[in-house]
Amino acid sequence: MKDERGLYYHPQAGNSRARVYVRRGRDGEVEFRLWQADHPEVWERHPWLSLSVVQNAARLYKEERNQEADPLKLYDLAVARTLLREDEA
Repeated sequence: MKDERGLYYHPQAGNSRARVYVRRGRDGEVEFRLWQADHPEVWERHPWLSLSVVQNAARLYKEERNQEADPLKLYDLAVARTLLREDEA
């Protein structure tokens, strides 16, 4: 899907109030940015992030805050690549 912010997908089935936006960074790497209708400040506080940065942040979150959580479930590289490929075609 695409809107004024760019390409996105819904990371949680049935929840249209959260979106993960995707783009290609300057080096061609896929980048992600989270938007949540209930927390618009997330978009403002967090820049575009590469998957490696997301993975490191998720590891720290699990270690320091919640070992049961898996923030990586929101960031789907296969879906992101498919969206980008279709948009670039």
